[in-house]
Amino acid sequence: MPFFGPPLDSTVPLLDILGKGIGATPDDAALVSLRTRWTWRALDQACDRLARNLLGLGLKPGGRVASLMPNRTELLIHYLACMRAGLIATPLNYRYMPPQIDHALEVTEASVLLAHAERREDLAASRMVGRLPLGVISYWDRESSADRSDFEALLNEDPGDRPLPAPDPAAPAIVFFTSGSTGPSKGVTHTHESLRWMFASCAGAFLFTRNDVVLPGSSVSHLGGFMFSLSALSVGARVIVARSFDAPEILPLLREERPTVLCMLPAALFGIVRDGHARREDFSSLRMCRGGADKVPAELEREFIALTGFPIDEGYGCSEVGLTALNPPDGEIRIGSVGRPIPGFTLSIRDDDGAEVPADADGRLWVQSRSIMRGYWGADAATSEVIRDGWLDTGDMMRRDKDGYLWFRGRKKQIIVHDASNISPQEVEEALLDHPAVEAAGAVGIHDPVHGEDVLAYVTLRPGTEPPTGGELIEFARERIGYRAPEYIVFLETMPLNPTGKVDRVTLKRMAAKAS
Repeated sequence: MPFFGPPLDSTVPLLDILGKGIGATPDDAALVSLRTRWTWRALDQACDRLARNLLGLGLKPGGRVASLMPNRTELLIHYLACMRAGLIATPLNYRYMPPQIDHALEVTEASVLLAHAERREDLAASRMVGRLPLGVISYWDRESSADRSDFEALLNEDPGDRPLPAPDPAAPAIVFFTSGSTGPSKGVTHTHESLRWMFASCAGAFLFTRNDVVLPGSSVSHLGGFMFSLSALSVGARVIVARSFDAPEILPLLREERPTVLCMLPAALFGIVRDGHARREDFSSLRMCRGGADKVPAELEREFIALTGFPIDEGYGCSEVGLTALNPPDGEIRIGSVGRPIPGFTLSIRDDDGAEVPADADGRLWVQSRSIMRGYWGADAATSEVIRDGWLDTGDMMRRDKDGYLWFRGRKKQIIVHDASNISPQEVEEALLDHPAVEAAGAVGIHDPVHGEDVLAYVTLRPGTEPPTGGELIEFARERIGYRAPEYIVFLETMPLNPTGKVDRVTLKRMAAKAS
């Protein structure tokens, strides 16, 4: 039988997401960083101006507005403004190289790109940026220039009485790009309605209240940082935006802003815990620390408890549906488990034939919730592969114990998850195959205690060519796909193939496990 999370008490429409904070304490801080502070009132006014000015550029409701931005408070304002204007925000991973930028812009047919000025060389190398109907909205940090950026002008100029539309709840609101097991990234599309339920479920799971101060120590260009931030704002909690996720940024935020909830990726949290300047009192304001996107290594758990005196709370989620499970903050945190279903979710663990498996047996996790994505942008066939009869097939293996706690057992899909970024093996392989000496390539993920998984590529070489070194191939791939390049290269005499003649990644995975 499926098993359920608790019911949801309430939801907040996206257009009213700042309402509780404005109604209760309009002049208190709502959105802060080490450099900027926005009150609820100022945040609301900035979102309104930006929404109207974006429409003044000639954008129409339903238009896609891409962004290539590092973490800034202004990026969250941008998302909120897009929602008010009926525009579809399209965040791009800030580590994207020109080929990935081009792919996202081409798939969504974006009209305009908000981009930080430090990425100008990559934008110049893009084939799609120059074709955008409304070009690029430039952003640069105020401390780096005395001039006003395009974004700052849109944020501050009086838009007059230009009207704002009333978006249909079923209309798309945002597209996040995530990799599948094959091929380039797919655009996970969420509507106003699915986001509304996602935020309510997340806020309910974390027990967010107006008294919370939330530090999502991850990129708000990814669904996790975005979801934690807007879920907190929806209940009137203050949100802290970290510009980076290392100790020189996070430790001052812990000391000065005194967050009650911290969310971080394991790789970044390792760096904080192992920094010589971190002290137990730095974490004394926290009521919980959520570690996720990658499995929390046992060594990190031990070191975190030794430093702070309390455990990391693990959870599970994916871009297609948001946060799905969490160890209950007001109950037992079962170390190693990803917790129980959160409010508004029904889960089912099934075998390959679709039958429910009993407790303590492994199976594939299926999810039912009103926060399930509308689908992959422009990819109906890919959507139908994962959404069936109102259920999302996550493709991830899970086990449920007799008390209802979930235990992550591995990824049935072949995506490689490195520092919470999904890497498609095929993209790695195609980059390596561009090298004139490479005949065949196969990429798999191997466990890494800090980064979750590293990329290992197996390669065979063409006879009669000058053989490159492993380091040369890694650098060659890095120039093409950036952070997605492999960390390790293994040369083979012959590449294992499956019955259809494709690279047999299952065999490669076994080879990697045997060699470790």
